[in-house]
Amino acid sequence: MLQRFESFVSGITLCYKYIQRIKSAEMTEFGLKGTHAMCLFFLHQYAEGLTAATLCQLCAEDKAAISRTLNSLRDRGLIDSQGNAYRANWQLTAEGVEVAERLNGMIESWVEIGGEGLSEAERACFYQTLGRIAENLRERQKNED
Repeated sequence: MLQRFESFVSGITLCYKYIQRIKSAEMTEFGLKGTHAMCLFFLHQYAEGLTAATLCQLCAEDKAAISRTLNSLRDRGLIDSQGNAYRANWQLTAEGVEVAERLNGMIESWVEIGGEGLSEAERACFYQTLGRIAENLRERQKNED
């Protein structure tokens, strides 16, 4: 059991660190930080726009982090909002769409590199298993709160 824990935590931690490094390095091309990547990604996926509250859930970030990120992206002209404050609906500007599409190209490359050597069946099993583990841990945490 302890070996399984060590393998799981080490693998997840290493993947997370590499993802953070990749996001940070790639985002410097746009003059942005790695923390902006997920907001741009999700706003591109939802062309109708998203609220800060929804972005908090999707990005697994707190209100303060999302607020800082949205303000930064707005100041750079990549997003705009309709509505007021936390309930505003945020959408990509034309420039934001352009940046997000370039980011999506990078993401596709990262996913390809990360999945090299895996069959489609192995990939499907991995994502299903990872989703189940995350859900189990989320439920456990929710029960303790």
